[in-house]
Amino acid sequence: MSSSLIDQTFKNTRKENRPALLTYTVAGDNNKKKSLEILKSISKYADICELGFPHNTPIADGGQIQTSAYRAIKNGVKINDVFSIASQFKKSKKNKPIILMGYYNMIYQYNENKFIEKCKKSKIDGLIVVDLPYPENKPFALKCKKKGINFVQLVSPTTSKERLKQIIKDSHDMVYYISMLSTTGGKLKVAPKKILERYNKIKSLNKNKNIVIGFGITEKTIKSLKKADGLVVGSAICKEITNSINKRQNAVTNVTNIVRKLRNKIT
Repeated sequence: MSSSLIDQTFKNTRKENRPALLTYTVAGDNNKKKSLEILKSISKYADICELGFPHNTPIADGGQIQTSAYRAIKNGVKINDVFSIASQFKKSKKNKPIILMGYYNMIYQYNENKFIEKCKKSKIDGLIVVDLPYPENKPFALKCKKKGINFVQLVSPTTSKERLKQIIKDSHDMVYYISMLSTTGGKLKVAPKKILERYNKIKSLNKNKNIVIGFGITEKTIKSLKKADGLVVGSAICKEITNSINKRQNAVTNVTNIVRKLRNKIT
């Protein structure tokens, strides 16, 4: 299998001696058109864009992301709209990896094979399915791999060493390390030094895997986690969209400024 766009991105950022910056936004927040504009604009500074399916019972998401999801749902955003936003984005940004993030229940209702087919058609590079843990996700991950889509495995501070070894061995081009046990956007309860210690232990199991850190990353904490392969920022971005809407300001400009600042902190 030739190197995926995701893997290529990490190779590039490694050459630049910095972590990849991954952004997370909810598809359709605060409407379909705006959502695509935000995505295109922030991709100037983000290395990989994660796009979330708006979901009305998001188990791992904190308040900021939930607010975004409710807005998108209220604006009538459906699964097919998410695919259409992603594929429109890919038309002008074909070298920018895009990872869809959602919940298995939704994929199951849509139909697994149809969903993966649709991902392929929309030029999706990867998938994160929050509530489909290892090893239950093995058959689904295999289907993704066959279609050239990276299935992103999640690991956390409580994942046992044995399990970590298995997950990393079976993972594709990217592993997502959840830095702390809380919902997204919580205050960083764990010292960055501690997060990096745990991160390095995971990384040492297989130096060739790209492992990113997510949860609780803001402008204040991002610099201290610079040694990671990649860093994911979601809640801080969703919060900015909310602020812009409340203040009747231009969300595209404001969010892009935040992403630019985050990028400057790790460059």
